[in-house]
Amino acid sequence: MQHYFALSKNLDLSISDLHHINNVMRMKIGDQIIIIYNKIKNFVELTEIKPVGIKFKIIKSETFTRENPEIVLAVSLVNEQKWDLILQKATELGVNQIIPIVFERTIIKLDDKKLNQKQIRWQKIVKEAAEQSHRFELPIISNLLSYHELKNISGDLKIICSTKEKQTNLKDILKNNLNCDRIIVVIGPEGGLTDLEEEKLITYGFQSITLGNNILRVETVPMFILSIFNYEMMR
Repeated sequence: MQHYFALSKNLDLSISDLHHINNVMRMKIGDQIIIIYNKIKNFVELTEIKPVGIKFKIIKSETFTRENPEIVLAVSLVNEQKWDLILQKATELGVNQIIPIVFERTIIKLDDKKLNQKQIRWQKIVKEAAEQSHRFELPIISNLLSYHELKNISGDLKIICSTKEKQTNLKDILKNNLNCDRIIVVIGPEGGLTDLEEEKLITYGFQSITLGNNILRVETVPMFILSIFNYEMMR
């Protein structure tokens, strides 16, 4: 059943969603879809379909209650193709918030105008991924931050994916944190974090962990981390 995220409590859909219903799915009166707003999943039956809008009757509604920890990824900006992949796959795997971060070795630089344009594109990517994966809520894409601003981010468990740490791994950390409610994960740029950046983050309450012997690409790490969280912490 097709999922759509509504624009308002009246369950209004975007023009692109109406186009999808009319011209891509070619839905007919009597077809059923799911419309989500404010973490409420509404199962509806279409009673009227027009290019400018639809009418429907609500069959039933379900309210979402989060059972798994809230996962926040603070990831260094990378090029567009890799960043799009991170947004899409992290959304499918259940991330709740993505914070683009600028580190010393971050290559991609965005001014305010470019950032605003990018954020529109990013929101579209996570919306489509959330609908495809049948999620109840859209991940939040935060404003671009410097790594210093992570000092103000709260979490029960705050970890750094480190290329320098050789002992403490994710499995060790999760053993003692299976019941935490909010996890912050820092993923550095290509080339890794500088020593100073990692030291600063540790003073902000983060712990360094190793992801194993292999050095993973930036765009691979979110999928690796989220898959482990889903396996170990799914409630």
